[in-house]
Amino acid sequence: MRMYSARPGGSRYHPVLDRLPVAMAGTVALVSGGALALGLGWLGELHSGWFALVAYTGLSALLGAFSRLVAAPVVGAAAWLCCNAFAEHRHAELGWSGPGTETGHFALFTAAALLLSLPAALPRRKVRIHRLPTP
Repeated sequence: MRMYSARPGGSRYHPVLDRLPVAMAGTVALVSGGALALGLGWLGELHSGWFALVAYTGLSALLGAFSRLVAAPVVGAAAWLCCNAFAEHRHAELGWSGPGTETGHFALFTAAALLLSLPAALPRRKVRIHRLPTP
């Protein structure tokens, strides 16, 4: 006699997904940020503007959905590094546009990664199985 059943296709079945650890999320963010820079260069959008900012924000959000909650600042920092070095100042050199601008970009990338990693960090409902007394 089964005490609990949930089919993989049912609405009650939500498997726990294994999220990327912090170091792996940072590595994936740096590599995919470089690949995004190549794509932006191919499109001709490799300059400071809204398109590159939105593209790197989307990349941060996508990586945040697959990484752990504590990896959000690392993903945000990697996205900021790639956006700053390749899209804003070009030629893989970091530039400084002022503390307000750069902090705002870092906060945007980190918030995007954090927002999509939050649902996985919420506590899950436990399935309680009580033992029935054996006759």
